[in-house]
This record gives sequence, C-alpha cells and structure tokens, in this order.
Amino acid sequence: MEGEGMIVATLGHLDTNDLTGKRFRKAFDWIASQDLEALAPGRHDIDGDTVFANVFEFDTVPADQKHYEAHRRYYDIHFLISGEEKIGVAPVAELEPLQEFDDENDFCLYGESDHASWVVLHPGEFCVTPPEDAHKPGCATGEPAPLKKICLKVAVE
Repeated sequence: MEGEGMIVATLGHLDTNDLTGKRFRKAFDWIASQDLEALAPGRHDIDGDTVFANVFEFDTVPADQKHYEAHRRYYDIHFLISGEEKIGVAPVAELEPLQEFDDENDFCLYGESDHASWVVLHPGEFCVTPPEDAHKPGCATGEPAPLKKICLKVAVE
C-alpha cells in the first residue's frame, strides 16, 4: 500500500523546518532507492552523521509502557515498512524531563502530555518529528504486533 505521508507541525516553526532542503532530499531519495523489505536492522550511513538511517524490527507495546523522547541535533523521519505504529507527538516545552538531557547521545526522556497529537502510520507512510517536538514511537494501535520501520536521522542545519 502506498501512503500519502504526513507532516505534523505548527506555523510558528515553519521557517526553521525546511523539509525540502538538501538533507531531507538525501533521506527521501535513499528510502526510494532501497529494497525496504530486505533492509537489515541497524544503522545505514547515507551522509555520515549528517543523514543516516536506523532500521528497527520489534513488537509494538501499549502507549502507557512508553515515554516521550526528544533530540536537539536531529529531526526524526519515522517511515513504516510493515505493520502499524501509533506515535504520540507533543511540544517538548510542555513536558517534564525524566532525566538530564544526554548531549552525547542527543536524547532525553519526558513524562506524559495533556496536549499530545497521535498519528497512526501504515506501510509507506512517514511522520517527521523536529527537535521542538517530543515523540512516543512504537505504540500499539490495538494488541502489540510486529513492525519494521526506518528512523532516518537528519541533522539540524
């Protein structure tokens, strides 16, 4: 099934989130050039640490078993290969951090949100989460089920 693709954002961040830039084009061109079902789990370099892909295969879990996460140096492009994935998205500024931000790994976990938006991805669909938005990936839409996805990391310019 071919997806339409989704981008969830606010107009307040329109100028800082150029999804048509060269780095995003590299990421999307890479997806288009791959045999997605044959991709091995793990990291796939596209342009060094500027653009790369992490391929995952795992079972989704109920949303209450996950935390929000966010990054400062990268956008995430969540692209679904197989299965179904529910992803929560909420503004980082409205969330309580559960730990100190890990600068080395560009990662922090956050508590729950009263203002989350939810996106359900199907094969061929993607969702882009910019640094100002925390995301809760890997959530089940019903019962936990297997999925295969790519999380493309695109460095902030």
